[in-house]
Amino acid sequence: MKNKFTRRRFVRKATTGSVAMTWLGSRQAPMAFGQKTANPALLGGAPVHRGGWPNWPNWPNWLEAWKPAVINVLRSGKWWCGRGGHVAEFETEYAKLLGAKRCLATASGTTALQVSLHVMDVDAGDEVIVSPYTFVATYNAILNCKALPVFADTDPATLTMDPTSIESRITERTRAILPVHIFGMPCDMDPINAIAGKHNFAVIEDACQAWLAEYKGRKCGTLGDLACFSFQNSKHIPAGGGGAVTGNSDDLLDRCHAFHNIGLATDSFKGEKQFFTRSCNYRMLQFQAVILMQQIDKLVREMARRRENADYLGVQLKQIPGIQPARLPENSQAVWHLYPLRYDAKQFNGLARDKFLQALNAEGIPCSSVYHEQYFDGLLDEAIQSRGFKRLFSVERLKAYRESFQELKGNQQVCATTVAIPQNLLLAERQDLDHIAEAVRRIQTHSGMLAKGAE
Repeated sequence: MKNKFTRRRFVRKATTGSVAMTWLGSRQAPMAFGQKTANPALLGGAPVHRGGWPNWPNWPNWLEAWKPAVINVLRSGKWWCGRGGHVAEFETEYAKLLGAKRCLATASGTTALQVSLHVMDVDAGDEVIVSPYTFVATYNAILNCKALPVFADTDPATLTMDPTSIESRITERTRAILPVHIFGMPCDMDPINAIAGKHNFAVIEDACQAWLAEYKGRKCGTLGDLACFSFQNSKHIPAGGGGAVTGNSDDLLDRCHAFHNIGLATDSFKGEKQFFTRSCNYRMLQFQAVILMQQIDKLVREMARRRENADYLGVQLKQIPGIQPARLPENSQAVWHLYPLRYDAKQFNGLARDKFLQALNAEGIPCSSVYHEQYFDGLLDEAIQSRGFKRLFSVERLKAYRESFQELKGNQQVCATTVAIPQNLLLAERQDLDHIAEAVRRIQTHSGMLAKGAE
């Protein structure tokens, strides 16, 4: 997400005059700084939130207590995963954390996806059904297999893959389904897995933003054949880079290990040729694993706080006409890499979303529109116009594929109306969270003037 916000330190003390709402109260709290009708910042008023937010925009945060372990591995010179046991230790602990049988640490979330797609036999000329509302790395991992990322639509209520749109995307080339637990919100996996089972498709979870998210009592990362995670700098558990593949099949994880490690035979494949498969080098480094190990307890603590604060904030925001938090599947819990809202401009006197974002940022509430309709950016056009894809797919198929982007009405709606708040805000104190709802109410009250000023 682009950083357009002023750098500031987090101030734990609540802004003077802020009044918190009760946990399940149905009445709106009084506006901060006096009157409900106080002008928004864009119209000359004082910002609702004038302090900072935890670790915003400075993320990740470093704890001095981690220093000895990191320094020790750097001084040892045992940096790559073949020397020292830190990567293996992290793999064991992360699998235990998720309730998965195995974990394989990789160089990034993107390489985790590429390893998983390869091991599930996604190859040149295949098709993979995937969510369009995701970071572009999900598309690229499929394209790097010389396969087509075929988009199921997005459910506007959940912001995740709409299971009812999957069947219409199936062709004789379909090999796998790749649902994305975007922003740490679980997809509705039961119908997705049922469709995959019916057609004998592989299911690979893109859980790169979903560490510890839960779907009906099971963690994301244990719901498909394989799952992929990212530990890039913006993530809840970051190491500058790094990723992981998780699963419950020893055979699949052994194959993943070989493919990510220059094709070296391991475990169930030992005794065959030393290099028994085509492969790449997608290994995690030892000091990345050490950094990640230091953060597991922190991840669990902060995840619980984000969930509690997201529930609290959601109760307030649902009371504001035109603001709708995302819906989760039944008996599921998110971990909120970002906290998304659906914005209805009609309830704000036609105030355009971009102007709403500008107004909310001016109130001291950082926010963004996040993803747009990326399939129109030229990336996919470049792929399907390449010599390789033209050899693999017919002219008719590529034309129909390109035209199918126009059918993604749910995703179009999501891209045009979503507003997302950084996860850091969910680590704040309750009185600071009250400012978010106060700011939205203030903008709504004066939305007519704001919309007129934007003309």
